[in-house]
Amino acid sequence: MSWTLTTSGSAVIKAGIHANDITLSGTELAKMSDEAEGYVENITRRKWVDNHAGLDTGIKGVLSDITSSLIGMAIVSYDNTGYLAREADMIMNFNNDRITKGMTALKDFKSNDLKAP
Repeated sequence: MSWTLTTSGSAVIKAGIHANDITLSGTELAKMSDEAEGYVENITRRKWVDNHAGLDTGIKGVLSDITSSLIGMAIVSYDNTGYLAREADMIMNFNNDRITKGMTALKDFKSNDLKAP
Protein backbone atom coordinates (compact mmCIF):
# COMPACT_ATOMS: atom_id res chain seq x y z
CA MET A 1 0.00 0.00 0.00
CA SER A 2 2.93 2.39 0.58
CA TRP A 3 3.15 5.41 -1.70
CA THR A 4 0.00 4.85 -3.73
CA LEU A 5 -1.63 8.18 -2.94
CA THR A 6 1.47 10.41 -2.73
CA THR A 7 5.25 10.39 -3.07
CA SER A 8 7.93 10.50 -0.41
CA GLY A 9 9.20 13.74 -1.94
CA SER A 10 5.85 15.45 -1.44
CA ALA A 11 5.69 14.24 2.15
CA VAL A 12 9.19 15.48 2.98
CA ILE A 13 8.44 18.89 1.48
CA LYS A 14 5.36 19.18 3.73
CA ALA A 15 7.60 18.60 6.78
CA GLY A 16 9.74 21.63 5.96
CA ILE A 17 13.44 22.21 5.46
CA HIS A 18 14.41 21.47 9.07
CA ALA A 19 12.96 17.95 9.25
CA ASN A 20 15.09 15.35 11.04
CA ASP A 21 17.16 13.40 8.48
CA ILE A 22 16.88 10.15 10.44
CA THR A 23 13.09 10.34 10.33
CA LEU A 24 13.31 10.56 6.56
CA SER A 25 14.61 6.99 6.19
CA GLY A 26 12.71 4.73 3.81
CA THR A 27 11.31 2.34 6.40
CA GLU A 28 9.90 5.01 8.71
CA LEU A 29 8.43 6.99 5.82
CA ALA A 30 6.81 3.88 4.32
CA LYS A 31 5.13 3.16 7.66
CA MET A 32 3.89 6.74 7.86
CA SER A 33 2.59 6.42 4.29
CA ASP A 34 0.65 3.25 5.11
CA GLU A 35 -0.86 4.90 8.18
CA ALA A 36 -1.83 8.06 6.28
CA GLU A 37 -3.41 6.11 3.43
CA GLY A 38 -5.36 3.98 5.89
CA TYR A 39 -6.50 7.11 7.73
CA VAL A 40 -7.79 8.74 4.53
CA GLU A 41 -9.70 5.60 3.56
CA ASN A 42 -11.13 5.21 7.06
CA ILE A 43 -12.34 8.81 7.38
CA THR A 44 -13.80 9.01 3.86
CA ARG A 45 -15.10 5.41 3.88
CA ARG A 46 -13.79 4.87 0.33
CA LYS A 47 -11.17 2.51 -1.09
CA TRP A 48 -8.98 5.12 -2.76
CA VAL A 49 -5.85 2.93 -2.81
CA ASP A 50 -7.52 -0.04 -4.53
CA ASN A 51 -9.16 2.22 -7.13
CA HIS A 52 -6.34 4.76 -7.56
CA ALA A 53 -5.57 3.92 -11.20
CA GLY A 54 -9.11 4.75 -12.30
CA LEU A 55 -9.37 8.11 -10.54
CA ASP A 56 -9.33 11.52 -12.24
CA THR A 57 -6.14 13.57 -12.00
CA GLY A 58 -7.85 16.20 -9.84
CA ILE A 59 -8.95 13.66 -7.27
CA LYS A 60 -5.46 12.14 -7.25
CA GLY A 61 -4.08 15.60 -6.51
CA VAL A 62 -6.39 16.07 -3.54
CA LEU A 63 -5.50 12.62 -2.22
CA SER A 64 -1.79 13.34 -2.61
CA ASP A 65 -2.14 16.69 -0.84
CA ILE A 66 -3.98 15.18 2.12
CA THR A 67 -1.72 12.16 2.45
CA SER A 68 1.53 14.12 2.14
CA SER A 69 0.24 16.63 4.72
CA LEU A 70 -0.55 13.81 7.16
CA ILE A 71 2.94 12.38 6.69
CA GLY A 72 4.52 15.82 6.97
CA MET A 73 2.77 16.34 10.30
CA ALA A 74 3.95 12.94 11.51
CA ILE A 75 7.55 13.84 10.61
CA VAL A 76 7.34 17.14 12.49
CA SER A 77 5.69 15.45 15.49
CA TYR A 78 8.35 12.75 15.63
CA ASP A 79 11.17 15.25 16.23
CA ASN A 80 10.61 19.00 16.15
CA THR A 81 13.94 19.97 17.77
CA GLY A 82 15.47 21.17 14.48
CA TYR A 83 12.81 23.77 13.78
CA LEU A 84 13.05 27.48 14.49
CA ALA A 85 10.72 29.10 17.03
CA ARG A 86 7.07 28.72 15.91
CA GLU A 87 8.19 27.10 12.63
CA ALA A 88 6.86 23.68 13.62
CA ASP A 89 3.53 25.23 14.69
CA MET A 90 3.21 27.05 11.36
CA ILE A 91 3.94 23.85 9.41
CA MET A 92 1.44 21.88 11.48
CA ASN A 93 -1.26 24.55 11.02
CA PHE A 94 -0.66 24.71 7.26
CA ASN A 95 -0.87 20.93 6.89
CA ASN A 96 -3.92 20.66 9.14
CA ASP A 97 -5.74 23.23 7.00
CA ARG A 98 -4.93 21.27 3.82
CA ILE A 99 -6.11 18.03 5.42
CA THR A 100 -9.37 19.51 6.74
CA LYS A 101 -10.33 21.12 3.43
CA GLY A 102 -9.33 18.08 1.38
CA MET A 103 -11.20 15.63 3.60
CA THR A 104 -14.32 17.77 3.43
CA ALA A 105 -14.18 17.67 -0.37
CA LEU A 106 -13.59 13.91 -0.50
CA LYS A 107 -16.41 13.11 1.94
CA ASP A 108 -18.88 15.00 -0.28
CA PHE A 109 -18.02 13.12 -3.50
CA LYS A 110 -20.88 11.19 -5.04
CA SER A 111 -18.64 9.41 -7.58
CA ASN A 112 -14.95 8.98 -8.41
CA ASP A 113 -15.16 11.48 -11.26
CA LEU A 114 -15.03 15.25 -11.47
CA LYS A 115 -17.64 16.84 -13.69
CA ALA A 116 -16.71 18.76 -16.82
CA PRO A 117 -17.43 22.51 -16.61
